[in-house]
Amino acid sequence: MAEIRETPWNGLTVASTFSGAGGSSLGYRMAGYRVLYANEFVELARDTYRANAGDHTVIDDSDIRELAPEDILSVIGLDAGELDLLDGSPPCASFSTAGKRHKYWGQAKEYSDTAQRTDDLFFEFARILNGIQPKTFVAENVSGLVKGTAKGYFKEILVALRACGYRVSAKLLSAQWLGVPQMRQRLIFVGMRNDLGIDPVHPRPLPYYYSALEAIADVENSDAALKEVDLAQYKIGNWWHRIRPGEAAVDRFNLIKPRINGPSPTLTATADVGAAAVCHPLEPRKFTIAELRRLASFPDDFILTGNYRQQAERIGRAVPPVMMSHIAGAIRDRLSI
Repeated sequence: MAEIRETPWNGLTVASTFSGAGGSSLGYRMAGYRVLYANEFVELARDTYRANAGDHTVIDDSDIRELAPEDILSVIGLDAGELDLLDGSPPCASFSTAGKRHKYWGQAKEYSDTAQRTDDLFFEFARILNGIQPKTFVAENVSGLVKGTAKGYFKEILVALRACGYRVSAKLLSAQWLGVPQMRQRLIFVGMRNDLGIDPVHPRPLPYYYSALEAIADVENSDAALKEVDLAQYKIGNWWHRIRPGEAAVDRFNLIKPRINGPSPTLTATADVGAAAVCHPLEPRKFTIAELRRLASFPDDFILTGNYRQQAERIGRAVPPVMMSHIAGAIRDRLSI
C-alpha cells in the first residue's frame, strides 16, 4: 500500500460510485489517478474502503437513489464537465450467472448484510453520469448481463449511457489475462464524451497468466488462520477428497479445486467456510484471507475489516485492482493522445 500511495499523480481525477471495498479505486491509484470521491451504501464495505483510502478521497454513505450529481460536484469542487472519470460497479445479483437472475428483477433481496433492489441501479449510475458529464466513464458488471434474458437489459443500459452524450463500448474481459491469478470475467463499459472525438478503449490481454499456486506459494499462514478454513468439520470436506484439481463436485458443483498450473476459478461472495465454493487445490480447506488477497491481486497489507466471512465476501465482490489498473492505464494513454 505504501508503494501505491507514493505512485505519482498522472493528472487525472476519479469519482467512484458503488465503490465497495475499493478494488476499482485501488486500480485507478495504481495507474496514477487521484480518487477524489467514493460512494458506498454498505457499511461493512465502507469500513474496509476507509481503512485503505487515499488522502484525497471523500467517502460518502448516501443511498445512490437519493444522491444528486450536484452533490458530488460540490464535494469535489468541480463543475459539470471537469471531472476526468466517473467509475461505477452497480451491484449485480439480479444478473449473476450463479444466482436466480431474472427471478428477482424488481424485488429487494439480501445483499451484503442489507436488502435492496439491484436490477435498476445501472440507470441510477446513468443519471449521475448525465449530470456530472466527466470526460470518460467506466462501469463494471457481471458477464451474465449479456447472457440469456438479461440481454434486453444490457441493450437498455447501453442506450441510456449513450443518451448521456458518450461513445460507448462494452467488452467481456477476463482477469486472468490482465495480471490476476483468477478466471474472473467481467463486462466493462467504457465511454468517451462525444465532444472529445475519441473512441473508447479497452486494454489488450497480456501474453501470459499467473497460476493460483504461484500467487500463494510464499504466503505464511498462521495455525489459527489454517484452522479457521479447515473443511474437516463440514460436509463438503468429504466431497473435497473425491475430486481432483481442476474438477468440481458432481452434487456440489460450486465446490471446485483450481488446476495445479492454472488461475483460480472466480472467487464469489459466498464466503461461509462450510459453503460449496472454490477451495485450496492441495489441502482440504478454503483459502485463507492472506491467500484470497493474492488471488484477487490486493496488496498483502490491504486492510480488511470484519470476520472471515465478511472479509472474504469483500474480496469476492471486488473488482481485482490489477485488472482495473490495466483498464485505467489504457484510458489514461488514450486521453493523452
